Amino acid sequence: FPQKKLRVCVATCNRADYSKLAPIMFGIKSHPDDFELEVVVLGSHLIDDYGNTFRMIEQDDFDIGSKLHTIVRGEDEAAMVESVGLALVKLPDVLQRLHPDILVVHGDRFDALALATAAALMNIRILHVEGGEVSGTIDDSIRHAISKLAHYHACCTRMAEQHLIAMCEDHARILLAGCPSYDKLLLTHQRGDYLDIIKSWLGDNVQEGNYIVALQHPVTTDIQHSIKIYGLMLDALLSFDKKTLILFPNIDAGSKEMVRVMRRKGIEQHPNFRAVKHIPFEQFIQLVCHAGCMIGNSSCGVREAGAFGTPVINLGTRQTGRETGENVLHVRDADSHNKIFHALELQFGKRYPCSKIYGDGNAVPRILKFLQSIDLDEPLQKTFCFPPVKDSISQDIDHILETQSALAIDLGGTNLRVAIICMKGSVVKKYVQPNPRTFEDRMSLILRMCRDAMKDAVCLNCRILGVGVSTGGRVNPQAGVVLHSTNLIQEWSSVDLRTPISDALHLPVWVDNDGNCAALAERKFGHGKGVENFVTVITGTGIGGGIIHHNELVHGSTFCAAELGHIVVSLEGPECSCGGHGCIEAYSSGMALQREAKKLHDEDLLKVEGVDMKLSEPITAAHLISAARMGNSKADAILNKAATALGAGIINILHIVNPTLVILSGVLASFYQAPVQRIISERALFSTKGTKVVTSDLEEPALLGAASMVLDYTTRRIY
Repeated sequence: FPQKKLRVCVATCNRADYSKLAPIMFGIKSHPDDFELEVVVLGSHLIDDYGNTFRMIEQDDFDIGSKLHTIVRGEDEAAMVESVGLALVKLPDVLQRLHPDILVVHGDRFDALALATAAALMNIRILHVEGGEVSGTIDDSIRHAISKLAHYHACCTRMAEQHLIAMCEDHARILLAGCPSYDKLLLTHQRGDYLDIIKSWLGDNVQEGNYIVALQHPVTTDIQHSIKIYGLMLDALLSFDKKTLILFPNIDAGSKEMVRVMRRKGIEQHPNFRAVKHIPFEQFIQLVCHAGCMIGNSSCGVREAGAFGTPVINLGTRQTGRETGENVLHVRDADSHNKIFHALELQFGKRYPCSKIYGDGNAVPRILKFLQSIDLDEPLQKTFCFPPVKDSISQDIDHILETQSALAIDLGGTNLRVAIICMKGSVVKKYVQPNPRTFEDRMSLILRMCRDAMKDAVCLNCRILGVGVSTGGRVNPQAGVVLHSTNLIQEWSSVDLRTPISDALHLPVWVDNDGNCAALAERKFGHGKGVENFVTVITGTGIGGGIIHHNELVHGSTFCAAELGHIVVSLEGPECSCGGHGCIEAYSSGMALQREAKKLHDEDLLKVEGVDMKLSEPITAAHLISAARMGNSKADAILNKAATALGAGIINILHIVNPTLVILSGVLASFYQAPVQRIISERALFSTKGTKVVTSDLEEPALLGAASMVLDYTTRRIY
């Protein structure tokens, strides 16, 4: 038998909720074999003063099954209550006729409360989008009331998910999806015609980044204060003297008075202002993306604007409870023209890192998968999960992209590697390409490989939280800049890695050098887990490493700490690649051993009597180790000197930072472990003789360390 289509009714009340619901509606419509879509339009969509915005739904080619005139005019508290009552009178007929399997409602509007109340009483399953959030107004009470009536939840942030769980909602019925509008927003914000859009709304003389978008709504619990703030905002914008696109407030109580204030100040006739009732969402996104600043108290300022790094000034208390990126400056007590004007001076024209707190562009596929997983035969009656509430990690619910993961990049001298790495340290998928020689080619390849990995991540059930980069050279991790490169990577000095990667992928980015990354990998996934003080020493082509002291990585005042390969163990030693003499790297690195092996080979001293050694070119450190094991005394002497130099250098480290543990990593680690342990026991001060030396078990320390920066710090707001 063919599977029954899921009959989904989407109800939209105004322009704001349609911008969140439209991507879901398009998604449902694009799967006609799985879903049957019904659209109900009510609320301010049908009011001329608010732009008759139901027309944009028709322009999007959706069949509107029912139009319900539910708004009682008056724009005061009583009118809002009467509007809820009118909707409750009209909705039962429509819901009975449509008989949906599930009703999708959005957000925190009074119209949505009427929808949820009617559906719950008529035993229709409800999916509530954007529940669990906190904004700091009466909207919170309405939003949480809808959540209590809803059977299923598609929320936008991890904190919202935690709130829903704390409100006793069943974790199995909560989907952490991200905001649906981000799906469209992250795809469309880089449209090439954005200048045409700016000019069509603001005039031909307006340049990108040189205008303001203003959108202020009434706070219904304090209407008089809302009107006062609105007047002060308009005064500040008049004084600031920049082109401003101002949208009319929504239909809540107090909006009529706010429009009167606007007209009293002559805003609609002022040459600097363009006052509009409605802008199509795709165009509005372009305008916000390229604005010099956004001001007001719209949720768009704290949500969508963060994805572009657009500076935002949030006035009053309407959004103060919401999670925000660092692009938002709050003026909670906006009681003077000067405060708002000063905020405009601080924010206008700035650019911030892109924030993806509210979504990653894949919300709709998750919601569709979630809808398909709903069992219509299970009991309709909600069950509440009362405290105690366990800490929620959404990692084993099939319909959530549950595996929190990082994108890790390792820039080596030979290869460029990108990997998807999950919270447990497993490499889900790895991509390897030869490292290009020029900066432009290298950056282009990094972005291409990352985009490929992000596409694969969706199919692999991985949620990418950020990007970690491990690179050779000296790095300023606070700025995400490579200061000086190693000789192995050309055109790689004074390079800002964070900005281009973050701008292209809309993800936070962390950068550190490969030695430090190896130490971070051990701290999170290896022998350093739970150890407060330890040192990682990489013994490979060169010698490097990282120091963990009191659980934190030591960077030093100029980010030059833990250059362990350049600890000097002899004043007259061999020349090092750094230009000095007698560094550990000049004795013990793979390059140093290869140099000594070539010398012996050139003098025909790498052979062993009675043993037929096939010395195929090129000669490497492996030939030297092999010859020593077969009894070549000269090879053995070189290796003893190399191990002694490394041991002496590590003893210096023990006497300076006194770690509990030394972890050797890299291709030569297993060879050096025993002799270094012996040298420490013979030569170190008594208090450090017992320091244990172990060999790393991690196969990919650089990639794992890069991933650990993301997985440990993605909840922080400052990069």
